[in-house]
Amino acid sequence: MQKFKNLYFGIFAILLALALLFVFLNTSNPLLISATELQTLTQNKLPKVATIKGDYLYFMFDKQEYKVAKSSLDLQSFGQKVPLEIKDSNSTQNLIIILLIATIALAFLLAGFKKSKSKNISEQKIPKRKEDSYESVAKSLASDAYALHYIQPISSNLTFEDVAGIHEAKSELEEIIDYLKFPKKYQDFGVKLPKGVLLIGVPGVGKTLIAKALAGEAKVPFFYQSGASFVQIYVGMGAKRVHDLFTKAKLNAPSIIFIDEIDAVGKARGGMRNDEREATLNQLLTEMDGFEDSSGVIVIGATNNVESLDDALLRSGRFDRRIFVELPDLQERIKILKVHTRNKSCDFDFEEISKLCVGFSGAALASLINEAALNAIKRNSNTITKEDILSVRDKVMLGVRKKLSFSDKEKEILAYYQAAKAFSAYALEIPFEKATLMSDGLKSIDKEFLSKNEMESKIKIYLSGIAALELLYQERYSHAKEDLNAAKTLARQMVESYGMGEYLLGREEDVLKILEECKNERFAFFKNYRMILENIKTSLLLNEKLEYDEIGQLIHAQI
Repeated sequence: MQKFKNLYFGIFAILLALALLFVFLNTSNPLLISATELQTLTQNKLPKVATIKGDYLYFMFDKQEYKVAKSSLDLQSFGQKVPLEIKDSNSTQNLIIILLIATIALAFLLAGFKKSKSKNISEQKIPKRKEDSYESVAKSLASDAYALHYIQPISSNLTFEDVAGIHEAKSELEEIIDYLKFPKKYQDFGVKLPKGVLLIGVPGVGKTLIAKALAGEAKVPFFYQSGASFVQIYVGMGAKRVHDLFTKAKLNAPSIIFIDEIDAVGKARGGMRNDEREATLNQLLTEMDGFEDSSGVIVIGATNNVESLDDALLRSGRFDRRIFVELPDLQERIKILKVHTRNKSCDFDFEEISKLCVGFSGAALASLINEAALNAIKRNSNTITKEDILSVRDKVMLGVRKKLSFSDKEKEILAYYQAAKAFSAYALEIPFEKATLMSDGLKSIDKEFLSKNEMESKIKIYLSGIAALELLYQERYSHAKEDLNAAKTLARQMVESYGMGEYLLGREEDVLKILEECKNERFAFFKNYRMILENIKTSLLLNEKLEYDEIGQLIHAQI
């Protein structure tokens, strides 16, 4: 009797397999294309009709069936040119699901029949394990469906007109915008779209705003993800999310993926091992520069901690461009204030207020105007005045590093400090782009081998500000901490790693000797050229930013 039951079950399974095979053979296999490819395909000829099923639009063209992601199209505009039909895409799927459910139900019945006749404990546990496996498969399928619908592009209405300041970052991105708008012009010339752009800057300078404006200017789909959203406690989920994100972006190409705080997923591998995070990072590296074609998708990452990123993520072919987004200077702060006061009544001098806000980021300036408006409402006024700004200025800066809020005396000290470094760099022929009140703009010397003289020149620049302030004020200040640490590190490398001390096997005394000699040399240098230092300081205090050529002109005017 048992043999006949097994025979019946075998015949049923074969019939079921044949039915499934028939269904799959009669199911069409359309070719997936992007919205850009659709536009190229239909330039000269249009399909007779198009059908919307689920997330895709299907149509026949020259005896070939195509499909394109519905979310990447303007269906209203497309429907005016081609008649659209809406069909239920679930009929075939429902049939397959019904057959699968019937098979599973039959399997459970047979398992229950065997279980009722068996007294073995191990056999009693088998159905439970099968049930668990079915549950895990169901969860996996549900997760796939959720990912498909969850990841949707954002349409950005922002343009660069809405983003004040950060002129240098805008100019770097204009080329990418032109490529996204007119890809054929570059493709005909054999030029490829940069794989990635890394925006580097302190919090609040407008990195996310730049990415949104880039998408708005190029008028392409914009996919936003936080780096932390890829960090999962479940094995494989982070890598899967990365894959789903890039798959959706490719369907909507050309498109932009923006990963905010990318250091959450892109930290250097090794050290405190985290296999799941490393698997996620490996998937990101593969998607950006693997065997699969990702043309038409540009990845923009934002971070304020570029030093922690993995070297493989920073190499050419992944993040081809790095754009440093700095705190706004005087003129950029004026523009930002004007943007945030467009629809508000104001009675204050923008330049005067901007000079009071040295070190404010774009976000801090937006908050400043908002708080000043609230203060005006409290005193029953419809106009924001200088007094409103001054009354909330300290409140806005609360929680931001104290060095960003300067008094006139502090600004003078900082101007002397940065002027001394810029003067030394120009005199010692160390390349730099510009000097500002907030940074020196110095570049690292990109050479395989460095001489002792070149390394000492770098140390002299690090110690220039300390030497100049000691000459002018007979005092030392705490803000020189970072430069002093850099000078000590470089001097120790010279002595311990390169044998550049007094003895081949260096001692701590050799490190101290190099540092003292470099500082004393700069002290004597500034003593002889004090007027030039004063002129650079005055100009830097007035403009807050000096380009390399401008510093050269100030130096040569006095020599």
